[in-house]
Amino acid sequence: MNIHEHQAKAVLKEFGVPVPRGYAAFTVDEAVKAAQELGGPVFVVKSQIHAGGRGKGKFEGLGPDAKGGVRVVKSVDDVKTNAAEMLGRVLVTHQTGPKGKQVNRLYIEEGAAIAKEFYLSLLVDRESSKVSVVASTEGGMDIEEVAHATPEKIHTFTIDPATGVWPTHTRNLAKALGLTGGLAKEAASLLKQLFEAFMAKDMSMLEINPLIVTADDHLRVLDAKLSFDGNSLFRHPDIVELRDTTEEDAKEIEASKYDLAYIALDGEIGCMVNGAGLAMATMDIIKLYGAEPANFLDVGGGASKEKVTAAFKIITADPAVKGILVNIFGGIMRCDIIAEGVVAAVKEVGLQVPLVVRLEGTNVELGKKIINESGLNVIAANDLSDGAEKIVAAVKGAR
Repeated sequence: MNIHEHQAKAVLKEFGVPVPRGYAAFTVDEAVKAAQELGGPVFVVKSQIHAGGRGKGKFEGLGPDAKGGVRVVKSVDDVKTNAAEMLGRVLVTHQTGPKGKQVNRLYIEEGAAIAKEFYLSLLVDRESSKVSVVASTEGGMDIEEVAHATPEKIHTFTIDPATGVWPTHTRNLAKALGLTGGLAKEAASLLKQLFEAFMAKDMSMLEINPLIVTADDHLRVLDAKLSFDGNSLFRHPDIVELRDTTEEDAKEIEASKYDLAYIALDGEIGCMVNGAGLAMATMDIIKLYGAEPANFLDVGGGASKEKVTAAFKIITADPAVKGILVNIFGGIMRCDIIAEGVVAAVKEVGLQVPLVVRLEGTNVELGKKIINESGLNVIAANDLSDGAEKIVAAVKGAR
């Protein structure tokens, strides 16, 4: 789960992390009030969407020379003008894709005198079962660009959750960022605060870009992005309250209600699969046969008939879906349960596109019997390759 920048800074502030003053604004009047509270002389008007590259983004309907989604202004009137131009408009960045995201809220923040910019993030390192710290002197840039062009400027080290932050970790961070004296001490305190927040709130990612040195030689978190482990949200009702469903795909929201692993994609073939590995293999083979998957959907190992029915409804609700491939290898997940769910869903919502079903494993004969006796117009497949080939052919033939 992701949250907005202003929410991320509020969470980090609870742990003592130094962040600039700012206020969220959902209307132009609220933006003006926020600017008046801050008092100036410099304000930053920031679009709040779940995507990076806001500053370089472009608003739909404005000319190519228009400012992006992060604007520095010097008066309350300028805050009002820019807020009116940004709210309700679609912002397109390199992370949103061409569809962009509508800006429904802003963050009005006090300006900062920037002397230096750094990059700093904490991530879950699954290989070592530790927290990985990534630091670079190239703040304000996409870390992917830095990794590609100047990988030597990215420094990483890990922190063991069992022991926490040691002096060697703080020295590593100061060395990576070239900090000495008072700034090195501030970096040490900052790392401890960030690690505490990361662990306490079950984060999967904490990214600060940029972390700045101000003109008066202090560290400040100028931008922050937090992601949380969805499996741990039951422990954090305060974080759940920060969820902004307008930033998420409606189908993914619906899937989460049934504990389905669903991710919307841009293709035309909907996939219902059990097991993440099999789901990825299914998407790969669809591409191999010349089409694109419309989603990643893993119904899991212990899905019920109701859960499968919900999964099928979610797939068919996507107007981009021109065909559906059900690919089930029954281990814990029984083939007859899948078959019953598919039949129930089709009878309820109808079937307007080709459907290919490949079943194998536990209760496979019973599953096939349920499908065959349902009266549905289903194309049977013998194996994964056969299923992918048939659904791609059916979709292309229907065009």
